[in-house]
Amino acid sequence: MNSREQFLKTINHKQPDKIVFDMGATGVTGIHIQAVAALRKHYNLEEKPVRVIEPFQMLGEVDNELIETIGIDVIGAWGRNSMFGFYNHSPFKEWQTPWGQLVSVPENFMVSSDIDGNILMYPEGDISVPPSAKMPKTGYFFDAIIRQEPIIEEELDVKNNLQEFGLIGEEDLDFWEHEVNRTYETGKAVIAGFGGTALGDIALVPGLQLKHPKGIRDVAEWYMSTVMRPDYIKSLFEKQVEIAIENMRQIYDRVGNKVNAMFVCGTDFGTQNSTFCAPEQFDDMWLPYYKKTNDWIHENTQWKTFKHSCGAVESFMDGFIRAGFDIINPVQINAAGMDPVKLKQKYGRDLVFWGGGVDTQKMLPFGEPEEVREQVLRTCDIFSKDGGFVFNTVHNIQANVPVKNIVAMLDAIKEFNGN
Repeated sequence: MNSREQFLKTINHKQPDKIVFDMGATGVTGIHIQAVAALRKHYNLEEKPVRVIEPFQMLGEVDNELIETIGIDVIGAWGRNSMFGFYNHSPFKEWQTPWGQLVSVPENFMVSSDIDGNILMYPEGDISVPPSAKMPKTGYFFDAIIRQEPIIEEELDVKNNLQEFGLIGEEDLDFWEHEVNRTYETGKAVIAGFGGTALGDIALVPGLQLKHPKGIRDVAEWYMSTVMRPDYIKSLFEKQVEIAIENMRQIYDRVGNKVNAMFVCGTDFGTQNSTFCAPEQFDDMWLPYYKKTNDWIHENTQWKTFKHSCGAVESFMDGFIRAGFDIINPVQINAAGMDPVKLKQKYGRDLVFWGGGVDTQKMLPFGEPEEVREQVLRTCDIFSKDGGFVFNTVHNIQANVPVKNIVAMLDAIKEFNGN
């Protein structure tokens, strides 16, 4: 069986011949550019500038050479533009990071430095407008700059928070058709994030790609609005889903079932020890709109639906299932109540666990290689029974993770698979 066939068995809760492995297919299952370079050096691959495939988190492209070297089974079909709104593909130029790494970035990756040495990023690469993100001079990725205009309650209009959501154009449809065909031809499983389906993802709320964001754009104000302005949020979600379904209909007409999984939403509902809201609020405010999206996908396509949420979200698993999600990520096994054995026993028949293979907060960056190996073998043993498990770390692999630990993780996956 090739990678795609193994993946299809896995997500349909059938025992595959091997654990399916993803590293780099999405913006929440990726690897920092610094770690990509370290892996390439470890495996004696060609030394070259790593492409920045997702500039907000400075995630690196895992190219075909590295994919085959470490045995990746899932490839991401990435959109035309970055989170900052500029075209995110060739032609490329070279840029030196603050830590001295030479990387490959799109032409409209435009940055400057402030008086403190922080790196500033601009929406659509337009340096004539205020920056929308900042990388601290000692940091390794960008943080959003909040550009919230004063809120006048009686003038709030849902249309302002729909600035970035609109009907898809021919240029994007052509791009998606080409990108999905390209990834499908590899024989790997394909996951795509078509955009427009994120309901209140706080990484997107500030409108990084917008030159003059209007509406509710401050993260704290957004969280307060879910309690203080629920009707506003629901009206926004209703319109957003309406637009998204029409866009998915047009995209499906172009790509069909060459996409195996769709990244629907990255809204986080958990912290390390608790949740951002009660399950009852999730049922009232999010579930109806998630369900409408997922129902359309399941009724019209063969795509599996992917929901990302960090944190201690065991109490939300039933809600995710009722909302129609097939896949949950990242499975934060180090958060309260997220015991792998319990999760697999209680929800493993209904949800595919995509992630949770090794802890990225403590184990991967600070553990010893043998400790990493042991955790990987344990989580694989628990999650892989009867399918329903795609190996990935608990969220992205960050900068400065010892390459020996990443290699220990990769070797443990091979060991579990009998290679």
